[in-house]
Amino acid sequence: MKKTAKDFTLEEKAKLVVGKDCWRINDLNGKLKQTFMADGPCGLRKINDDETTVSATLMPSVSVVANSWSKELAYLDGETIASDCVENDVDVLLAPGVNIKRSPLCGRNFEYFSEDPFLAGELAKSYIEGVQSNGIGTSLKHYCCNNSDYDRLFQSSEVDERTMREIYLPAFEKAVEADPYTVMCAYNPVNGVQMCENKKLLTGVLKNEFGFNGAIVSDWGAVHGEFGAVSAPKAIKAGLDLIMPYEEKKITQILDAVKSGFLTEEELDKSVDNVLKLIERTKNANKKVSVPKSERHVNAKKIAAEGMVLLKNEGALPIKSGKVAVEGSCAKEPVTCGGGSAKAHTLYTQKSLANLLNDCGTKAEFTESCIYLSHDTHWGLSNLYKEAYASDAIILCVSGVIESEGRNRTSVKLSQNIEDTIIRTADFNKNVIVVLYGGSAIDMTAWIDKVNAVLYAGYAGEACNEAVAEILTGKVVPSGKLAETFPLCIEDTYVGTTHGNGFAERYTDGVFVGYRYYDTEKKNVLFPFGHGLSYAKFTYSDLTIEKKSETDYVVSYVIKNESDFDAKEISQVYVKDVFAAVSRPEKELKGFSKNLIKAHESKRVSVELNYRSFAYYSVPLEKWHVENGTFEILVGASSRDIKLVGKININLPEETQVTVV
Repeated sequence: MKKTAKDFTLEEKAKLVVGKDCWRINDLNGKLKQTFMADGPCGLRKINDDETTVSATLMPSVSVVANSWSKELAYLDGETIASDCVENDVDVLLAPGVNIKRSPLCGRNFEYFSEDPFLAGELAKSYIEGVQSNGIGTSLKHYCCNNSDYDRLFQSSEVDERTMREIYLPAFEKAVEADPYTVMCAYNPVNGVQMCENKKLLTGVLKNEFGFNGAIVSDWGAVHGEFGAVSAPKAIKAGLDLIMPYEEKKITQILDAVKSGFLTEEELDKSVDNVLKLIERTKNANKKVSVPKSERHVNAKKIAAEGMVLLKNEGALPIKSGKVAVEGSCAKEPVTCGGGSAKAHTLYTQKSLANLLNDCGTKAEFTESCIYLSHDTHWGLSNLYKEAYASDAIILCVSGVIESEGRNRTSVKLSQNIEDTIIRTADFNKNVIVVLYGGSAIDMTAWIDKVNAVLYAGYAGEACNEAVAEILTGKVVPSGKLAETFPLCIEDTYVGTTHGNGFAERYTDGVFVGYRYYDTEKKNVLFPFGHGLSYAKFTYSDLTIEKKSETDYVVSYVIKNESDFDAKEISQVYVKDVFAAVSRPEKELKGFSKNLIKAHESKRVSVELNYRSFAYYSVPLEKWHVENGTFEILVGASSRDIKLVGKININLPEETQVTVV
């Protein structure tokens, strides 16, 4: 029989809303099913009772999945990780993260999808559906405004209501449609209130407005302190359901709060019932291994290949012949994931990149010594330069400082040694190809004009260099596009190198985040949002905009592949409010489509727009609002490469229009 809070004593209720240990929900000594949670999102990271970590498939980081712009691959990613979860008796995967990439310095950007809330929400929803199709629960995180890992437990994100609604909440709102088992509450305060005791955002917005009916779980250790900081009773009162991990004093705090009247038993019962629903849901889940072990690595490579972005190519790629040197430590030991709780422990050992390239069956000969490019001894670099001089081309595999949870980057540049080595190598060989490994934007201004090609591999998981080899040789045609802008330098970002004062960080950029800022301010960037090259050439034509209702439209256009390559193209649909009554970005992404188009063939692509595609959030009205007027529909290959432009006029009834905004 299904149990409710009424079936338990007060002491048992208090235990149910606090973890049993680091990873389990309290089963009350066997009265309830044991429920185990484990980290993601780049693969299963399960810690056993003896502190060992299980081996699992290390999938591409979420940022690489995002660069694929593929809902199908996001689903496949979740489905693959879930199969590892089923085999290791995990009930809930603590993923995905949908925090917005406000600054390229955030140490966890590799775990997040995008600077754009629409793209992040669409992909996160598919990822959740993929995981949960196997009967494994998810934990949508980190709710909300957790956009920096600097002093993340105490520094308040100060965000105005419209910015919150338009930038930092929509990805959560969209992902909740996939019915995740849990949502994870963030460490940080928002507008001075710790997230785990923020009743407005937990109960008012997430539960009541967005309709989330699962359990809200704290990030590990986010409920901390007894006075002034977050306390367990305050958190439960605000709508938090499960405090992780176990801490005896949290149970005592809850019991004392009920006895004193600060926390009512009815309030506690709401959280208990949500925890019981979570346990029941994991108990009744139809767990299945939909991806056999033999296919998981294959899936990791497929996603990696579609998520890598060809940033620059001046005829250097694909490589078909000649003698090619392969250098840099990442050619043998690529950086496959960032640090912290996201990294899975894989037993898979990759071949060196040179061997993988030779396996691709071209007429080229690939040789390697894999000298560390940060090596500053004469011996190491002199040998590298000799290799460069003697080769028809040279591939340099480089990475910046490994990005990680718990800290922000201090720079987006590569080390001075690596930059100098790239520049010097170009003096000895005019055909330099750079493969970049990283989790977010990298400043390339010192050397980008010296090289012929740049492939951004990201943190692409255990099959990373296999995917690199197939792209460099043309076995796979690159199709990834950037889900975040690469600025010229960190000083060109709105945030710059600032990260608050330890007490608060004011989001004075408002809704102008990422390309919304750069495009509105007409700032030059290194590579724009949505940018990515292909070996194919695509043309766009024949834009039509079909009106279904006053705020519902179908945008359709033809893409032609004018090359000899079968290839995928990611087309993007942006909306511009031409005469906005409020300050709005130059344009905003409202639709996208990724399509395989055969060589010399054409395909008509359709993207639907709806009310929210044209709306801004009106604070006085406390709702989304569309104003009458002219809107431009812009179809492009990136935010800066607009191919087609159309216009529509929206004329809603006069009573829907307001003069106060």
